[in-house]
Amino acid sequence: MEAHEYREPIHPDSGRSGGLLKKVGGGAVAAGLLLAKFGTKLKVLLVALPKLKLFTTSGSMLVSIVAYQLIFGWAFSVGFVLLLLLHELGHVIQLRREGVEASAPMFIPFLGAVISAKSLGKDAAAEARVGLAGPILGSIATLIPLGVWLATGEDLWRALAYIGFFLNLLNLLPVLPLDGGRAMAALSPWVWFVGFAGLIALTIFFPNPILILVLVFGGFESWRRWKARNTPEAKAFHDIPTRTRVAVAAVYLTLIALLAVGVAETYFERDLGDV
Repeated sequence: MEAHEYREPIHPDSGRSGGLLKKVGGGAVAAGLLLAKFGTKLKVLLVALPKLKLFTTSGSMLVSIVAYQLIFGWAFSVGFVLLLLLHELGHVIQLRREGVEASAPMFIPFLGAVISAKSLGKDAAAEARVGLAGPILGSIATLIPLGVWLATGEDLWRALAYIGFFLNLLNLLPVLPLDGGRAMAALSPWVWFVGFAGLIALTIFFPNPILILVLVFGGFESWRRWKARNTPEAKAFHDIPTRTRVAVAAVYLTLIALLAVGVAETYFERDLGDV
């Protein structure tokens, strides 16, 4: 498979007034995350921004924190951006382990964070490892606010734990170009279409402009890769050992189960006022 430019925005959200958990746990969070995944289509913007000194990793993190604090306040915004950073660093670390040069994360307020790489690795197993690395490191990072919440009982830390678990879980939907879709590259192209069918059902029952964008852009990439499935390059890319496929499936399902428990245990409906 030819090397290609890979830019993966993740995890923004846009909230409304109300309790902190309601802000981070509502539909705006899901919409923001999914919108960010398709920020890659803003190619001109993403190519231009790294050329500005302001948009280094640290500088762009600061800009994002300032932007998010207008909605969530300083404490939550700092924690939120750090969770995004650690998730994205999971992808960067694994890309470099695969021998692929990857940029440091760059943050774009209300779009999330992006990294740049020429490919996702030499084969589908590498793509799956890169896809899963973000949720793995992101989930480990979320254990920090979880532990602080369990020790102190403060709702700020519960909210950070919830959003960390939630965003990493949502990223594991088996739909391209989300992290779960990347992981499914090591299994079968049919999994993409099963996930895509589920997304269609979700859009019908919960119509949302963001879900429509997911269907459009995810559909294009899924269809492109499906059409190319019988080319020599694609066959070589997906020719990986069965034990590797089993290992990817085991890690993927385990992550989903653990993150689902984390989301359930940290979510609660309550107006926290000015927490």
